[in-house]
Amino acid sequence: MSEQLQLENGTIRIADDVVAKIAGLAALETPGIAAMSGGLSEGWAKRLSGKNVQKGVTVEVGQLEAAIDLRIIVLYETPIHEVSRMLQQNVREAVESMTGLRVVEVNVKVEGVAFKDDMIEEVPVRTK
Repeated sequence: MSEQLQLENGTIRIADDVVAKIAGLAALETPGIAAMSGGLSEGWAKRLSGKNVQKGVTVEVGQLEAAIDLRIIVLYETPIHEVSRMLQQNVREAVESMTGLRVVEVNVKVEGVAFKDDMIEEVPVRTK
């Protein structure tokens, strides 16, 4: 669902998916975040990329405000409380600056920890 603002020049509609994509991209840019969690049904600790950037992100968008829920996987040996606070700030700033909506809350649920070795994607070996 998209909400709309009625302005003197017309209306502005911002879809929930737009806010979710902005939040997901801002989350991935936060140091210490290994991945977003798509939940158990979508696999544990799926890494996000362009097409599925909204996994692990749930938003509620009103006419002037937005609330955002994030499910994340953090890197091992990263202070979870510091990363979570930085994540909240980065997501809030990105959504507010790009949409003009006031972000009333950014809830973070840490669903796992990943080791740096887990982050290395395997490159297929070619055999002749």
